[in-house]
Amino acid sequence: MPDLKKFITDFGWPRIIIFLFLIFLFMAAPFVNVRIDASIADVLNRFGQSAVLVLALVPMVQAGCGLNFGLPLGIIGGLIGATMSMQFGLVGFAGFFGAIALAAPFALAFGWGYGRLLNKVKGEEMTIAMYVGFASVMLMSIMWLILPYNSPKMVWGYAGKGLRTTISVEGYWSKILNDFLAVRIGKFFIFPTGLILFVCFCAFLMWLFLRTKTGTAMTAVGSNPDYARASGISVDKMRTISVMLSTLLGAVGIIVYEQSFGFIQLYDSPLFMGFPAVAALLIGGASVNKASMVNVLVGTILFQGLLTMTPSVINSLLQNDMSEVIRIMVSNGIILYALTRKTKVTK
Repeated sequence: MPDLKKFITDFGWPRIIIFLFLIFLFMAAPFVNVRIDASIADVLNRFGQSAVLVLALVPMVQAGCGLNFGLPLGIIGGLIGATMSMQFGLVGFAGFFGAIALAAPFALAFGWGYGRLLNKVKGEEMTIAMYVGFASVMLMSIMWLILPYNSPKMVWGYAGKGLRTTISVEGYWSKILNDFLAVRIGKFFIFPTGLILFVCFCAFLMWLFLRTKTGTAMTAVGSNPDYARASGISVDKMRTISVMLSTLLGAVGIIVYEQSFGFIQLYDSPLFMGFPAVAALLIGGASVNKASMVNVLVGTILFQGLLTMTPSVINSLLQNDMSEVIRIMVSNGIILYALTRKTKVTK
């Protein structure tokens, strides 16, 4: 019994309830003609395409900068790299990793400026981050129209310039990770081996980084900045590094998302992408000043599992297509819970 109580305390009732509800949805699925194998495959795909974006929040949380509501800034860096990769005609793995390589300088530069700004507003990071994220998306909505792209597959046909709202990556690097070493089991279930391996690799690198000298110093800054400063650690430097790393992972995350989704979405599409990532991390058990790889993986699978299974089961039960309405309700409900729940902050 003590072990059970400790498990419940550590894991938390909200996550246990969400997990049990998810199990219930999978158990109910066959009775309303929803295929279990197809549903699991869909959950795994959604998990893989979103997990790196959730992982991107960890460095700033560990460094005491709070939840990165400015994640759209990193996403914009990724979108620039992705569109440049297509502009240069890169395809396959060269296109995918080329997009990451092209995005990295932009993401790091954005992160450096963003980090310098957050160092000026300590204590108000999450509020300022939200303004930064929204403002950057609005600015780029103008830039997408005037930047010198000229690929016929990307620009508006009637004008010959200005990027389209949605650009297909088919023929470039669509599902390049999903299809790598993919395992088909039955007619509908396809395990996206490459995608899951890439997510695990990114999580492992983050886990490894947090155990390096820099990563340990960064965590010390987040836990007790006064003690870290007294130990000779530059608090502002560690905070800036955490923001740059978060922004870089945001750029990588959106490229992973795009290759799985099959499209690049520009203009105001990145506006609210930070909120589901924040919700997933908090549901996974993280707080505003502490996060782990377990929080990332558990939170993403729970969030995406509910977002996938709830519409499918209810649609089949009601014999009516309400998937988008249900998805919005479930998504916003989880986000509302995650952002309003009390988290214990330890100093």
